[in-house]
Amino acid sequence: MDAASLGTRERLLSAAQAELIEGHGHLEMQAVARRAQVSVGLAYHHFGSKAGLIAAVVEGFYEQLDAAAFGGAKLSAADWADREKERIGAYVAFHYDHPFAPLVIGPLSRAPEVLDVETAFTGRQLAAGARMLEAAQRDRIVPGGIDPHLTIALMIGGIRQALIGALMSERRPDPARLTGDIWAFLAAALGLPVKPLSARPRATRRSRS
Repeated sequence: MDAASLGTRERLLSAAQAELIEGHGHLEMQAVARRAQVSVGLAYHHFGSKAGLIAAVVEGFYEQLDAAAFGGAKLSAADWADREKERIGAYVAFHYDHPFAPLVIGPLSRAPEVLDVETAFTGRQLAAGARMLEAAQRDRIVPGGIDPHLTIALMIGGIRQALIGALMSERRPDPARLTGDIWAFLAAALGLPVKPLSARPRATRRSRS
């Protein structure tokens, strides 16, 4: 793909994300093309259909999430438990900061084209997470009696549900407090010691912009 085509594709993705946010999960190809200042024919040329465009926007979101909290994340903690708590903090912060996140884990999650992208991403995280737990078991950080594949599935599912509740709440929990609460639950499930949580900060009101 040449630079001009790549630039057009990125403009269309940016325009589509903006349209989805403004439309609360709905978009029209004509509106996306108008916002990106290209012909609607180019939009179809790059993505094939509206479903293909939405899937590409969501895929871009998950690529950014991977870079922020998973494969591409630059985590500073040396201790295994501190590093995994830091990872959860990065995961929470990414969703709190990204304006597209409430749609991805909310209304858009029920769309077939989004479900396919999400299933693929989750599958990669489950596999990587199971390998991470197996390594922690070999290093005697995590007890050997737990099933890494079942445990990581429960962990990822639990974190996601906690995050959905937080993002959809009228008053979002403080992200540091939410990170601490999630880690306390996971550490207990993994048989790890948990440092005392700080005093509960006030919740933050969700922006309606």
